[in-house]
Amino acid sequence: GDMDVQVIEEHGEDEIAMRGRVFNQMTRQLKSQRQALVDSHQTTERRRRLFDSVLSSVTSGVMGLEPEGEVAFVNRSAARLLHLDEHKSHDRPLGAVVPEFAALFDKLRDGIGEVAQEEIKLTRGGRLESLLVRMSIRRNADRRPEGYVVAFDDVTELVSAQRMAAWG
Repeated sequence: GDMDVQVIEEHGEDEIAMRGRVFNQMTRQLKSQRQALVDSHQTTERRRRLFDSVLSSVTSGVMGLEPEGEVAFVNRSAARLLHLDEHKSHDRPLGAVVPEFAALFDKLRDGIGEVAQEEIKLTRGGRLESLLVRMSIRRNADRRPEGYVVAFDDVTELVSAQRMAAWG
């Protein structure tokens, strides 16, 4: 594992001299590649921590889905609003984790638009709640689809206030 090791290079063109030069070149390349990999991993880890801290502090529920619709990420607000265990939801289809979202997801996946939005009513903890759910296609730098983002807010109190105002 010590990539700083270098052998003494003999002068000449015989097999031993050539092997010494090739060995030293190989260890320099391995050291350079290993350092690039370590740097890339550190950058990715910093970005992941930033991503997690930002999404953890957002009051809206946010879920990330893989291209086939499996849950890849659930922020704290989503787990709280949907009464989910953040870790047990991963790698399961959205329809199995939140059945109420399945129809909207199918609509987005089968439709021609980039975004689908709807108010969805669901019961959690014995309470009927209204969520404003927005789903969109997540694209990579080449604009190819690489998954989906589901964002939602609890609008139960807003809907209730609107009803009260209408009755008033």
